[in-house]
Amino acid sequence: MSPFETKNEQEIRRINELQRRSFDRLYQLFEPPLPEGVPERLERIVASGEIVEGAAVLDVGSGTGIMVPLIHKYEPARIYACDLSSAMLGQLSKNYTYAETILGDVRDLELPDGSLDVVFVNACYPNIVDKTTAFSNISRMLRPGGRLVISHPLGKSFIEVIKKGTPFPLDDFPERADAEVLLRAFGLVIEDFFDEPELYLLVAKKDGE
Repeated sequence: MSPFETKNEQEIRRINELQRRSFDRLYQLFEPPLPEGVPERLERIVASGEIVEGAAVLDVGSGTGIMVPLIHKYEPARIYACDLSSAMLGQLSKNYTYAETILGDVRDLELPDGSLDVVFVNACYPNIVDKTTAFSNISRMLRPGGRLVISHPLGKSFIEVIKKGTPFPLDDFPERADAEVLLRAFGLVIEDFFDEPELYLLVAKKDGE
């Protein structure tokens, strides 16, 4: 039985399409300058992934790429940027030509088993509709010992602020106890967890190293 609430395929596709249209229209709002304090918290988020030189990194819900140059500083071999919005990825490609963009839902990615060292899910956990398939696929693509980082540089309370203004549903970020149960189903064990007023940061490691 899935630890996440399940939706049927038609509903998943409907919500994803609402998100795609919304972000295609608003993509320019996600470009710098960023709010005060956010760049520093993003650096902290990226550092928590412990990226090593030559690593393969996936940025889920990458948007226009605010995480990409911070990831690039660690000299990974590959940076994959995945998003539902073609407008977001188009802007990302203009900004950061070295990133490999993938248009679509993370649940559908077909990267090889164990091919990723770090996966970032920054500011988009609430937007993932089919979390069961998404996190199962993320776990499949992560190597044993690889890290998953779930975060938001404005804190989990920010979701409550924007819920009423979005045309699609948004889930809340989980508390630590709930997250432990949710991620354990996919062979992911929490290493660090910070729930601060302006930062949500969860770091999990894949079993098997």
